Amino acid sequence: MENSTVNAEILNDLIQINNDRVVGYEKAIDELKPEDADLKSLFVEMIGQSHKHKSALATEVQVLGSDAETGTTTSGKIYRAWMDVKAVFTGHDRETVLNNCEFGEDAAQRAYKMALDTEGLSADLRATITEQKAELRVSHDQIKALRDAVNS
Repeated sequence: MENSTVNAEILNDLIQINNDRVVGYEKAIDELKPEDADLKSLFVEMIGQSHKHKSALATEVQVLGSDAETGTTTSGKIYRAWMDVKAVFTGHDRETVLNNCEFGEDAAQRAYKMALDTEGLSADLRATITEQKAELRVSHDQIKALRDAVNS
């Protein structure tokens, strides 16, 4: 498979993951209780982060001459690694919501790692994906710290 096709598929997988991440955090916000208002602002920030990532990835897909994915459907192998997460953003208490969000962030990290492990990824795209993975790692660590605070 030629590099531009490989690159476009990887980028579209990551776009879909960010689409699902947005949906997941929107669902998590709906599940929050009034006393968990601090989580709402964090989740809104993470939604914004995914929108920013999607925009950057979609631009790269267009540069490659392909169409960017807009949905949350399954197609690529990296995206399939994320599938377990789609239904997990549910829960009714703070700890459950945070556990589920951390699980989703773990899956996003694995998906971004798979993308980076793909042969034929251009240097520019590798840099973009590495930067996004690092930003998502910070989000993961924020969620984990909040979850750990509930357990202590």
